[in-house]
Amino acid sequence: MPQAEPDQPCSLRLLWDEAVTAYDFGPGHPMDPTRLALTMRLIEAFELPAAAGVTVAAAPPAGESTLHLVHRLDYIEAVRQAAADPGTFDERHGLGTEDNPVFPAIHTASALIAGQSVAAAEAVWRGTARHAVNFAGGLHHAMPGRAAGFCVYNDAALAVARLLELGAQRVVYVDVDVHHGDGVQQAFWEDPRVLTISLHEHPSTLFPQTGWSSETGGEGAEGCAANLPLPAGTGDAGWLRAFHALVPELIAAFRPEVIVSQHGADTHIEDPLAHLAVTVDAQRAVALSLHELAHQHCEGRWVALGGGGYAVVDVVPRTWTHLVAAAAGRPIAPETETPAHWRAEVHRLTRRQAPARMTDGATADWRDFAESGYDPGDRLDQAILAARRAVYPHHGLLP
Repeated sequence: MPQAEPDQPCSLRLLWDEAVTAYDFGPGHPMDPTRLALTMRLIEAFELPAAAGVTVAAAPPAGESTLHLVHRLDYIEAVRQAAADPGTFDERHGLGTEDNPVFPAIHTASALIAGQSVAAAEAVWRGTARHAVNFAGGLHHAMPGRAAGFCVYNDAALAVARLLELGAQRVVYVDVDVHHGDGVQQAFWEDPRVLTISLHEHPSTLFPQTGWSSETGGEGAEGCAANLPLPAGTGDAGWLRAFHALVPELIAAFRPEVIVSQHGADTHIEDPLAHLAVTVDAQRAVALSLHELAHQHCEGRWVALGGGGYAVVDVVPRTWTHLVAAAAGRPIAPETETPAHWRAEVHRLTRRQAPARMTDGATADWRDFAESGYDPGDRLDQAILAARRAVYPHHGLLP
């Protein structure tokens, strides 16, 4: 099934502050901030910041009262103390671990990223922009009192919490990172105003070992968490089939006022930390689909965040540049070559060869689940049906 594309510009607030690259766990850590700088340079190479309707802005760091919308005060203080003296930390808060080593800017850089996502939510809710993007965000594993999975402050959950604080009554959070969006699900487990939807690699083969289809929400919010764990090795056709088999119908049934989405690029076949086989073409297609769903169901109100993604040169910059282009209503054609001066900048910064074109040359097609029918012998279809059976009845839908 082909992907529809928008044909007119949209107002977009792109949140960016070069200082977010201080979110740096150190040499050899997979969360290399070079991926953020290279993404912004590619966005600039396509002149997206100068496009009609696009504004680029930097927001201040999230303050304690904002961080406290999701995080415990003792945890915020523990992060501050670890920043002041990186030699002392409390592992009960998830700090100083292999995943989350302490560094001097751990509080300020984390709060800055959170501030960008909160500002993105404010811009969309207040109508100063139809869409907003913070590709430095999407740190979806952080818990109220604990860092986890390279994430210190959960900017995605904070963006949703800020929307609720401003008066939103129905928010859909869609997470297409290869890892389960556990921290955001946990934050709103018992809140019927928020529907969290996560597509991710099966928890039996990947961190954080949560996100089973049976996880559907807490007391008073039954059906407000939807999880579709995908078999390792799932490629474009299966990934897109799963997305379209679950996300559009749930969004339509929930009737959100805002969509917040997390676009981890680590579903890619070249990502070193996971086991799906998705291409940039399919990641681009999902960004376009979420753009369209926002216009269909919530007057275009859409906050889009980054997330994981550890193929620093070959994948992340292209995927998130497509995300920004989609949000601007100016999608970049798949066959487009990467600008030569960007490739030169990649080599200057990394001594590596940059990809020559903006996608991987895949077709990004899929078979519609409703039209083609359920195959009981197919592991992917089994996963899709299990997710639909678990959550659809709560929304008056037939699996």
